Amino acid sequence: MPGVDQTSVDEMLRDAHAAASAGVGGVLLFGIPDRKDATGSEAWNDDAPVQQAVRALKSELPNLVVITDVCLCEYTDHGHCGVIRNGDVDNDATLELLARESVSHARAGADLVAPSDMMDGRVGAIRRSLDEHGFADTAIMSYAAKYAGPFYGPFREAAESTPQFGDRRSYQMDSANSDEAMREVALDIEEGADVVMVKPAGPFLDVIQRVKRETGYPVAAYQVSGEYAMIQAAADRGWIDRERVMMDSLLGIRRAGADIIITYFAREAAALLRREL
Repeated sequence: MPGVDQTSVDEMLRDAHAAASAGVGGVLLFGIPDRKDATGSEAWNDDAPVQQAVRALKSELPNLVVITDVCLCEYTDHGHCGVIRNGDVDNDATLELLARESVSHARAGADLVAPSDMMDGRVGAIRRSLDEHGFADTAIMSYAAKYAGPFYGPFREAAESTPQFGDRRSYQMDSANSDEAMREVALDIEEGADVVMVKPAGPFLDVIQRVKRETGYPVAAYQVSGEYAMIQAAADRGWIDRERVMMDSLLGIRRAGADIIITYFAREAAALLRREL
């Protein structure tokens, strides 16, 4: 993705300082381990990249909200979001591992953990485990309505998390079905989610609006890598005004009802908004 890089912890701190100075309120961390295996065991290693990054951020920028992605796809050698049994993702066997990852992130100091795996029951499992380990104040931002689709390609290449076989349609949602999104959101709220997310944002503005209207809950929306890359590519060809399209795309997400927008444009957009105040 143009303008987006894998970084070390010290490079990440420089980026985080620049983001905070621009007015960005928080960051979402993804980690790429040196070693991957079938269960993604580096996900709950207290010395793994995400955990190191969280500790560094809370030490240097204590007022910056730190959110951690909780999933196994970056850590498994097969690239799927859970444990594989007989060629399929085993939902229930994955829950304990996601809970262990969440506790490790909370122990490092994460303000919110954000499960993105779409396993059934994972919010409840994570909430129970956090509470049992003394992290009752660690909030959960759930990827509640995460749709399968073609918009994730650039991120999966950057995060080295492309599935090595099959795809993720068995545990992510059908793009044509908004009713399923509402059922998934309701279940996550019931299990203890503090914030619910819709992903991708741009193609699902109707879902963002419906979730906000019908639940009243804090709603996050993720403007994903494919959305970002399309704007970048069109701007590079001179077909669009990059800055105006960037801001209109974010405004549309906000207007649909998103309280939190996760975007690769965050630093640039925040600086622009600050200049316009």
